[in-house]
Amino acid sequence: MPTLFTPLETRPGETRVAASPETVKALVKLGLTVEIEPGAGLRAGFTDAMYTAAGAKLGSAASWASANIVAKIGAPTEAEAGKLAAGAVLVSFITPSTNKAAVQVLRERKVSTLAMELIPRITRAQAMDALSSQATIAGYKAVLLGATHMAKLCPLLMTAAGTVPPAKCVVFGAGVAGLQAIATAKRLGCSVEATDVRLAAREQVLSLGAKFIDVPGMGDMEDKGGYAKEQTPEFLEKQRIEVAKRVAEADLVITTAQIPGRPAPRLVGRAMVESMRPGAVVVDLAVESGGNCELSKLGEVVEHNGVKIVGVPNLPATAPQHASELYAKNVLNLIKLFVNKDGTLNTEFKDEVLAGCLLTHGGELTHKATADAYAAAAGAKS
Repeated sequence: MPTLFTPLETRPGETRVAASPETVKALVKLGLTVEIEPGAGLRAGFTDAMYTAAGAKLGSAASWASANIVAKIGAPTEAEAGKLAAGAVLVSFITPSTNKAAVQVLRERKVSTLAMELIPRITRAQAMDALSSQATIAGYKAVLLGATHMAKLCPLLMTAAGTVPPAKCVVFGAGVAGLQAIATAKRLGCSVEATDVRLAAREQVLSLGAKFIDVPGMGDMEDKGGYAKEQTPEFLEKQRIEVAKRVAEADLVITTAQIPGRPAPRLVGRAMVESMRPGAVVVDLAVESGGNCELSKLGEVVEHNGVKIVGVPNLPATAPQHASELYAKNVLNLIKLFVNKDGTLNTEFKDEVLAGCLLTHGGELTHKATADAYAAAAGAKS
């Protein structure tokens, strides 16, 4: 029987795990032997006893080399990549643009790497879309984090001592994280406005009861994969001017704009922050890819002229139980695509979802967009 191993995540601050007791049961039913590194799920609320009761075995350091499949969350280090058996399958986030050395090791060891961030955005793949499942958590937690730092309350309150107006919230980006942020802010009682470069987002924003900030000359800036395209400097400037009016009056600003494989677009500059009232808060969900706010600092809460800019990374890890349960189901649904009915593995990866997220295979870098980006970067250096 093929073996699947889930290790303890080693990234500082990472509390999630790639398998839950629920998905362990399903993986065992598929015909896999499941090994869990001791303590791997403890920070997410899953004890070793819960895993073994679900049918898993407790693994060890040797499990890296003996496993046919390794499922994890964070990108492997070079050392971790070097532990994988030749021909093994790795299911994980990789972030290939910033982890080239680890990707090279995976190629050399002929590991078949299924990168979770490269899952195609098609209807069939929604149940495997880990970017979306984790963005849902991030959008929700961003609003709660902002609310704890704000000098105001969120809802309209009518009291004997007077009326408290609702806090004003502006959300940049109406993808999965942005829409969840909008919905959460509305539930807390905020007055919410949102902006996005994709025309399709307008209807979604309005359906949640928020106002959509229209930008003059706005066109459809959505690519075939459902992501926002990189915008021109001219459009970004128009967007800044139009949105700046709202930001100046906002109590809470949440930025979520990211472009896969590229630095995050700079949307909130120093002048925009300085136009905000003391006590206001900016929560930058794109801080790990460079930040949407000019003043954001990774891992810090910066205060500038009385305005707090929150750059807390990896917000899904602040709700590890549900984040892990959702991610584990994404992994399970992906693995189902290459496990045969008799429990053996089909590693040809012909399925369009598997082919779309296959980063390395048979010693080759098989993901064209990543290969092109690597080649362009190499050409720029020479």
